[in-house]
Amino acid sequence: MPPTWIFDLDNTLHDAEPYIFPEMNRMMTAYVARHMGVDEATANRLRVDYWRQYGSTLAGLLQHSEIDPEHFLRETHRFPELDRRIRPMRGLRAILRRLPGRKVLFTNAPYVYAITVLRALRIEHHFDGVIAMQQTGFRPKPHGAGYRRILAQHGLAAERCIMVEDSRDNLVTAKRMGMRTVWLSRDLRHGPAVDFRISRLSDLTRVAAGLTMSSEDK
Repeated sequence: MPPTWIFDLDNTLHDAEPYIFPEMNRMMTAYVARHMGVDEATANRLRVDYWRQYGSTLAGLLQHSEIDPEHFLRETHRFPELDRRIRPMRGLRAILRRLPGRKVLFTNAPYVYAITVLRALRIEHHFDGVIAMQQTGFRPKPHGAGYRRILAQHGLAAERCIMVEDSRDNLVTAKRMGMRTVWLSRDLRHGPAVDFRISRLSDLTRVAAGLTMSSEDK
């Protein structure tokens, strides 16, 4: 049977660095400043500290203050120029067509944003499901909640899944649960949580071919 591919979204299926991440960081810093009653510099430091410690700024805010998570997600993921400025990874649609097996999206972003990006990229039809921040109970990767939700919701065995991520830290949980892992990075260091490292998303076709050959050898 072909595998199930579990894809991250930002900086995996599209390049979020030129537009989305700078705007998102600006909106989150402004939100933290208003919510916590601090200046911009302090808010920016808190935003980064929470992201590093808890996996997302929202998770940190939930630990240290009373906050409506849905309001935070709505206010910090508004991108009126998304359709015009989104940058898909090279060959994205062709790659998804060629990969054998089901595909699921797994992101720390909110659900509406994830669906909006998939539609802007014109790849929504390739995915059997989306696990976003709301579906994990606002517990971001690398917390295990979302990983377990994917397996249960789609009736998957971990060993039949391949997780594709730009964050090596998020692959640690996947590997621990028995998934195979693909790290999209130009960093040459692998580490025990990485089964395959690719520098371009288009290299996934090579990974898939290698997996097919390995299965035939068995």
